[in-house]
Amino acid sequence: MALFDRLADLSLVIEDHDRSTRTRATSSGFDRTTTTFALRGGGETGMGEDVTYDAEDHERLSERGLDADFTGEYTFAEFSASLDDEALFPEPPERETGYHYRRWAVESAALDLALRQADTDLASALDRTYAPVRFVVSTRLGEPPSAARVEALLDAYPDTEFKLDPTSDWGDDLVDALAATGRVRIVDLKGQYHGTEVDQTPDPALYRRVVEGFPEAVVEDPALVEGTEPIVRDAADRVSWDAPITGVESVRDLPFEPSWLNVKPSRFGTVESLLDTVEYALDREMALYGGGQFELGVGRGQVQALASILYPDGPNDVAPGAYNDPDVPGGLPTSPLAPPDEPSGFRW
Repeated sequence: MALFDRLADLSLVIEDHDRSTRTRATSSGFDRTTTTFALRGGGETGMGEDVTYDAEDHERLSERGLDADFTGEYTFAEFSASLDDEALFPEPPERETGYHYRRWAVESAALDLALRQADTDLASALDRTYAPVRFVVSTRLGEPPSAARVEALLDAYPDTEFKLDPTSDWGDDLVDALAATGRVRIVDLKGQYHGTEVDQTPDPALYRRVVEGFPEAVVEDPALVEGTEPIVRDAADRVSWDAPITGVESVRDLPFEPSWLNVKPSRFGTVESLLDTVEYALDREMALYGGGQFELGVGRGQVQALASILYPDGPNDVAPGAYNDPDVPGGLPTSPLAPPDEPSGFRW
């Protein structure tokens, strides 16, 4: 049975709903804002987190609300289908990606509620088990870039593994220092981002420096242009894709059959698209790992739960959110994250 089919017929009763918004500073130098959707029914509450990046989209939602009325009785598949006709933004979002991010928030809240109303949890519903989750810490290195952030995290947590975002001002000395730690698992070239603050222009010198300097690391989201394409194709067995991956068709449209994929649930918009893509990839023996979106609330636990069930041994970019704090806090959980003792719903 397909994974989504195991969830499709879950009963769902929604009696009311509301939202809350929060903001938090991050180590990447920006304030993160997210909105949590809460759906209620039968004495239970389901929650999901909207990770739309533009604060303006959250502000408009707080000020103007939504015309959408989610109340009613459904199967989970029926509720998902009903969202096709709902306007989830009071006006179009700042970026197209917002549509999938907010749709995912509402669907994940509905899934959480349906599972709780059925007195079960996601792993049990999918006939799987929760496993310890290996995670990496994603961090940027400041301006000018230095190894200080990595060194501070390793001083506090010596076994930390990292996902880093190389930029053209990374010199040989910095690459050598980071490589010497032996802890860099993913280098994200950001070559598939367009119109964002983290865009990285394709730079053949940087690509060569990174691919050769981190010979065991996964190379994420390169751009294939003149000058970079030969470098990327030579490393194809460890190239991964993130930003373009929004469903099965997006995997088929990649420039070559991928060996690795970064699965960020919110990019898919629907639970069905996410699970169908995971099955498609696993059937073709693609290596998977999960990714987060600087979630501030329940969404972080949800991406950890999915990683635990579907790809627990990957270099999952799902570290506890406090690893993103500007100052390195003490007492954080270390990798691998232990599964919950008493799981419930779509939570961690």
